[in-house]
Amino acid sequence: MSGKQFWKNRKVFVTGCTGIVGSWLTLALLDAGADVIGLIRDHVPSSNLMLSGAAQRIVGIDGDITDAPLLERVLNEYEIEVVFHLAAQPLVRLANRAPVGTFETNIRGTWLLLEACRRASTVKRIVVASSDKAYGDQDQLPYTEEAPLQGRHPYDVSKTCADLIAQAYACTYHLPAAITRCGNIYGGGDLNWDRIVPGTLRSVLQGQPPIIRSDGTPLRDYLYVDDIIDGYLRLAEQLGDQALHGQAFNFGMDDPQSVLGMARAIIAISDHPELEPIVLNEASHEIGKQYLSSEKAHRVLGWQAQYSVEAGLRKTLTWYKAFLMHNA
Repeated sequence: MSGKQFWKNRKVFVTGCTGIVGSWLTLALLDAGADVIGLIRDHVPSSNLMLSGAAQRIVGIDGDITDAPLLERVLNEYEIEVVFHLAAQPLVRLANRAPVGTFETNIRGTWLLLEACRRASTVKRIVVASSDKAYGDQDQLPYTEEAPLQGRHPYDVSKTCADLIAQAYACTYHLPAAITRCGNIYGGGDLNWDRIVPGTLRSVLQGQPPIIRSDGTPLRDYLYVDDIIDGYLRLAEQLGDQALHGQAFNFGMDDPQSVLGMARAIIAISDHPELEPIVLNEASHEIGKQYLSSEKAHRVLGWQAQYSVEAGLRKTLTWYKAFLMHNA
């Protein structure tokens, strides 16, 4: 992890602090001595933020990312220095079913936050979470940061738009913002059971064959949550360099895995190696191949993933085993 001294007593605002990345980022910031103010839309008792005790250690702001007056109040009243913008509607299937809510949160929420940051004199560093989905479907892989952003389906479009809006604020208003584009992040605390890692883990821990909605062939980057937390902290720390403002950074393993391969990797480390996934081949609007080049993050930020897929999955399995036993 990055140097703790940088974060001691810094006022940090984390939107989306109840999500998988937001909760672990909040814990890392607290451990580094930061004063964390977190935006909480819904209080979910089983979320990692609550279960870890982090919710009791931060200033929790009840509200929504689309509440502009609230955002302005928080940034100014708490004299926020660093912003991590993670609040989003993160589910592809929900975005396809209810696109307006996804656009409201992911697009409008982003410009409202960045506008509030523009007007707040204390904010000096902003990290905006985009996604590899912002690239859409590309012929040339792996994606580099120079590839065009061309999402076509609702979730992908929402990330493309948020990404471009962040670039616009950095370019036009010299906002000290940078953008992260990550692969599929996994780890303890993800309660979206439709996703391949938590869904498969829950199934195998219950001795049931996991369900794969796609045909199992889509290739993706899978990145353990501790590695992306390290990336976020490193990027924020280095935003004192104006040359990084408006830039985007890919974070991935540079080792794409198929959905079926990930399911089998989870089965292999479980107590039920005899299980076979059930492949439904029902998913729609799935891009066949999405994976990233992280060379820029290696070169500029000195970042490198530390966890192999197996090591990350073993730590994740341990978290879900304890979680499911507690909630049995």
